[in-house]
Amino acid sequence: MSFLTEFREFAVKGNVVDLAVGVIIGGAFGKIVDSVVKDLVMPLVSLGLGGLDFSNRFIPLAGQTATTLAEAQKAGAVFAYGNFITVALNFVILAFIIFMMVRQINRLKRQEPAAPPAPAAPPPVPEDIQLLRDIRDSLRQR
Repeated sequence: MSFLTEFREFAVKGNVVDLAVGVIIGGAFGKIVDSVVKDLVMPLVSLGLGGLDFSNRFIPLAGQTATTLAEAQKAGAVFAYGNFITVALNFVILAFIIFMMVRQINRLKRQEPAAPPAPAAPPPVPEDIQLLRDIRDSLRQR
């Protein structure tokens, strides 16, 4: 089998195509979750913590005196823990949503309990017993 033929068989398998579709949809879904966290959740968390803005929380590591994260990153190394909190929250929300989706899919996939197996066929009758039964049956017919 040639390399190209083997590659073509691999590429057109259903699992590879399903994986590609999953990655593309997952990327788009990740952007949606990122927007939900950044635009909806974090402002509410910030409001609940007295106006604390996580996106600009950082510790300068190179002695910068910048007021925003973008300025500090241009000037040198920073420890951007606010950005990390936002990304971690993204992950938790995304993982929870995926968990709920998989849970629902598994619930839909549950099959009814299998029917009990049919009773096994009786074991074959030994030849001597069968002969005795045949003799008995023939005597009854007389």
